[in-house]
Amino acid sequence: MHLLVPFASDDSEACRHVLHDLALPNLARLLARLEPAARDEGTAATFSPPHERALAAARGWRGSDGALPFAADAAVADGIAVADLAWGLVTPAHWQLGRDHATMFDPAQLGLGEAESRQLFAAVRELFESEGFAATWGAADRWYLARAELEGFATASLDRVVGRNVDGWLGETRSAMGRLLRRLQSEVQLVFHTHPVNEAREERGEAVVNSFWLSGCGKAQAVDEVAEPTVDESLRAPLLAGDWAAWAEAWLALDRGPMAQIDRVDTLTLCGERHAARFEASPPGLLRRLRHRWRAVEPHTVLEGL
Repeated sequence: MHLLVPFASDDSEACRHVLHDLALPNLARLLARLEPAARDEGTAATFSPPHERALAAARGWRGSDGALPFAADAAVADGIAVADLAWGLVTPAHWQLGRDHATMFDPAQLGLGEAESRQLFAAVRELFESEGFAATWGAADRWYLARAELEGFATASLDRVVGRNVDGWLGETRSAMGRLLRRLQSEVQLVFHTHPVNEAREERGEAVVNSFWLSGCGKAQAVDEVAEPTVDESLRAPLLAGDWAAWAEAWLALDRGPMAQIDRVDTLTLCGERHAARFEASPPGLLRRLRHRWRAVEPHTVLEGL
């Protein structure tokens, strides 16, 4: 099994403090058994976070930063015929408006129902189609746009933007496509502002859907099913929420669960905010077995380096 773990750490002081006090014995055993195989170096400013880059590499995908075809892949999973078009994932979202900036609320926490989502999508579909996009509803939190110019168009992953000022992640605005999408964002915001779905959500005390985020643009690429890793997403929500107690509990559960399958895991990829590190089993030999018997690996030192 290839186990891929997103959000295994970030570079905050709070995270480092938690890691120092976190006992992860099964991860320690795995790191002692496996050998470092590859390291993907990046920064916290890349559009594609390390776990997306690692997943794309495992699948054999090609693409530059912010232009990995996760939208087309999700569209196929939603039963959409993608043909040879370039697709982008449209995530209905809530932007928390401050005095001088907007912060992205985690769309996974919106609780948007199918009926609500379909009504909101129907209200803005013509806006997209009037500009030459094919617009398709896939699921409550997944809408899709298709257009040739989305091939290679770089956008920030939603995982980069949640909880942060959206202005720093809006990307290219000098290109024709960048300017068009910024204008469409403004027009969609106007439509959503007075939409009955949002009025009803406001009355119930729920966050309204007041914008969208575009990500994962590109044409569908084949997936190597044999090399497809098992992705454990359990650390995502608490880290993005900055809930370090819940994140520590999620790590402990991960260590007791998938990490405990020490004999089954032959590849482990740990992904932080900047880097990803892959560890692999190598053929057993006497010298290697002796070295591993005495080699102690502190998980926090590995995780802090991500």
